[in-house]
Amino acid sequence: MHFTPTYSSWINQVERFFAYITADLLQRSDHRSVQALEADIRDWIKAWNDDPQPFVWIKTADEILNSLARILKRISGAGH
Repeated sequence: MHFTPTYSSWINQVERFFAYITADLLQRSDHRSVQALEADIRDWIKAWNDDPQPFVWIKTADEILNSLARILKRISGAGH
C-alpha cells in the first residue's frame, strides 16, 4: 500500500491515467449499461496499449519543491 497525500494527487500516475480515460472516453460518450461502459473502457485501454505514450515529467525536482513550498506557505496556519 502506498499513501499519497490529497494535496499531491497530481504526482500520482494512476490518477493521471484515469484523467486520460475521463477526457478521451467518458466525457464524450453515452453508455446505456454497465456492460457497454466496461466494453468501451476495455477497447480504450487496448488502443492505449497498442500505442503507449510514456508519462513525461515536465518540471524539475526544484520546480516541484518550490511549488509545494508555496502551497504549504499559503495553507500554514489556516486551520487545516
